[in-house]
Amino acid sequence: MTTFPWLTVLAVLPLIGALTLVFIKGPLARTVGLAFALVTLVVAVVVAFRFDTGTAGLQLVETQSWIPAIGASYSLGVDGMGLLMVLLTAILVPVVLIAVWDDPDANAGRWTSQSFFGLALLLEGLSLYVFMATDVLLFYLFFEATLIPMYFLIGGFGAHKRSAAAMKFLLFSLAGGLVMLVSVIGVYAVQAGVGQPTYALQSLQPAAASGLFNTPVGKWLFAGFFIAFAVKAPMVPVHTWLADAAEASNPGSATLMVSVLDKIGTFGMLRFCLGLFPEASVWATPLVLVLALISIIYGAVAAIGQRNLMRFVAFTSVSHFGFMVLGIFAMTTSGISGSIFYMFNHGLSTAALFLVVGYMVKRRGSADIAAFGGVQKVAPVMAGFLLVSGLSALALPGLSSFVSEFMVLAGTFSKYRWLAAFAAVALLLSAVYVMAVYQRTMTGPVTEQVTRTVHADLTLRERVAVVPLLAIILVLGFFPRPALKLAEPQGAQTVTAMQSVGISEPKPQIPEGKN
Repeated sequence: MTTFPWLTVLAVLPLIGALTLVFIKGPLARTVGLAFALVTLVVAVVVAFRFDTGTAGLQLVETQSWIPAIGASYSLGVDGMGLLMVLLTAILVPVVLIAVWDDPDANAGRWTSQSFFGLALLLEGLSLYVFMATDVLLFYLFFEATLIPMYFLIGGFGAHKRSAAAMKFLLFSLAGGLVMLVSVIGVYAVQAGVGQPTYALQSLQPAAASGLFNTPVGKWLFAGFFIAFAVKAPMVPVHTWLADAAEASNPGSATLMVSVLDKIGTFGMLRFCLGLFPEASVWATPLVLVLALISIIYGAVAAIGQRNLMRFVAFTSVSHFGFMVLGIFAMTTSGISGSIFYMFNHGLSTAALFLVVGYMVKRRGSADIAAFGGVQKVAPVMAGFLLVSGLSALALPGLSSFVSEFMVLAGTFSKYRWLAAFAAVALLLSAVYVMAVYQRTMTGPVTEQVTRTVHADLTLRERVAVVPLLAIILVLGFFPRPALKLAEPQGAQTVTAMQSVGISEPKPQIPEGKN
């Protein structure tokens, strides 16, 4: 129990910033919004330093009674996974604000940079609450609340199809959320039937480990949570909203949607599906692993066939989320730890890809891959940033994504060799889709359209937005230990908790005669 409410301050700061921007207009609104995002990042770093790395379980816990009649509480806490997601969110929001800066003002209409900055800060505060909530009802409320700013970020900015894409995003997400609400109520009903009703994870997880939800009802409750998280992740076959939303969004909105909001899906699978329903998770594992493998291969193949740059990045993410789910439901320490690290790495690499692609689209006036050619001769820095971002997406050794992807495959291989072998095919496919896009847009002779529209390389502001992401990717590629010290205890703790339903860590196979 902490004496100072660090987590509340962390989540409330961007919410105050969003409210402040209601009363500020013009260029000052952008400066104030960025200041709130940077202060939030500073507080997140302070929280990270106060966190005892290498230790599993919730820390910096804050608990206050909220609705005593139903056992609901205002309860916050972070473990290694939660802290990584908090840091990812706090890093990406100021990066996005710097990247888009005054771009919304350039588009005629009622939506301005003031609106974008306010909605981004609102989304940040709500997302931080999601990653820190340790009360199931509190988590659900903020889970649903994140849809509001994201809907307006998609519908208020971007391409001409943005209204339809925003509505599709909202309908898919609301449908998943309503299914989860039934399960949230079910969790309360089961817990109330055997003792003091509560939504607190600190009470529910020990009860779940003792077999509270190891019933047919528990499987239905698991299904409600999993469906909502599969929509958010997103997984095949409930992924179809993602490409439309990414294509219709501006790069900043797409970055926040895929790199932050969609992480709630895989985060929730670990926190709630495996944490509260261990037996049901084992029961559903064969189906989930098959869906994860389909997502991995399908996303990679679909990315190869895309003609739109924004849809291309979206489909690479479908493949990457499949890897994360594969590692989670392999239920090994390496697989789960790798998935947690993968969530962080994917957020960085995909953010870099979306932002660089956005710079390309802004200059060319088109997201069509065929509209480019020879850009590296006109804008070599932009070409270099695209190449490094793409190499991170394909998990090149030396970049942080390689470590997490290798851990996922190694953890899966120790239990499901054929699944890991088929998933490894996506490594080849990822090289194809990344290098094909780079070749088609950046190499070759400079086309007439590029000569006419792409007049300048990246500005200092645009470089400042992307460089921190690439720097973290490079540093963690050679020195991943700081992040793994957060992820590995969580993976080991999850596997240990799953022992109650017969899950055990595979032992290394040593050939006879070898020491």
